Amino acid sequence: MEKERCSWCRGNELYEKYHDEEWGVPVWDDYKQFEFLVLESAQAGLSWITVLKKRENYRKAYLNFDFEQVAAFDEKKVEEMLLDAGLIRNRAKIEASINNAKHFIKIRQEHGSFCNYLWAFVGNQPINNSFATLSEVPAVTPLSDAIAKDLKKRGFKFLGSTVIYAHLQATGLVNDHITTCFRYKEIIE
Repeated sequence: MEKERCSWCRGNELYEKYHDEEWGVPVWDDYKQFEFLVLESAQAGLSWITVLKKRENYRKAYLNFDFEQVAAFDEKKVEEMLLDAGLIRNRAKIEASINNAKHFIKIRQEHGSFCNYLWAFVGNQPINNSFATLSEVPAVTPLSDAIAKDLKKRGFKFLGSTVIYAHLQATGLVNDHITTCFRYKEIIE
């Protein structure tokens, strides 16, 4: 018998693996947080499966999402990335990711880690929503609005409220698995 999953991932092996193993799992690692910020920003206006298919290319181009190295990328590197068919070749998104790496480092210096900064918005405890259907899950919330506003004030780009809410879901600050999904209770436990 097939496991009950959130409907958005069904029918694609890569999507299901991501859903089953990563999505909604609390992330306390700054490198993983940065990875998801880069990927979520790259996804803006596109489907998540498009980004998942290119994830390994991003891992290589972004040097395993080492924010210190990404912050040092120069114009030559941007031009090189724009020629890489394995990436979403959008100059504004690539430049934003480099900019964001620099501000990510500043947040780490101020708060000890990016995780300390981000998790403080939820009192260091995941928010476990109880949605019965995908249609109940919001695209933005007052929480994502507040975080996006603060990040923008700090100089981040391409990280609006919708992107931030997707980030909170992906990194487990918010559990938005529907209640009938097998991962819903597993994540809570």
